[in-house]
Amino acid sequence: MALRRMLGFSDGELMRSDAKPCSRLMRHTAGVFSVGGALGFWILCRLHYGPRVNVPRSLRWAGTGAITVSAGTALLVRLFSPECEPQNIEAYDKKK
Repeated sequence: MALRRMLGFSDGELMRSDAKPCSRLMRHTAGVFSVGGALGFWILCRLHYGPRVNVPRSLRWAGTGAITVSAGTALLVRLFSPECEPQNIEAYDKKK
């Protein structure tokens, strides 16, 4: 699914064996950015509604931000990271 080969950024070689596998890289990136997305959307909620903001509305916005930003960054990692090229996924990601 990586776009690197289609865009000409990939030479098709395997990555180093001590690099993070694609699945772990995506999971860590999504976890970090979910916190940032929740905080960012909570701030947007406070700016948008002003004094009319309430707790359920603010939590809904924060949850939406966490899901949206984490899914978006995980997709970008999957598309553009060299660890997520097909030959590296086959070689280094462990199937459960």
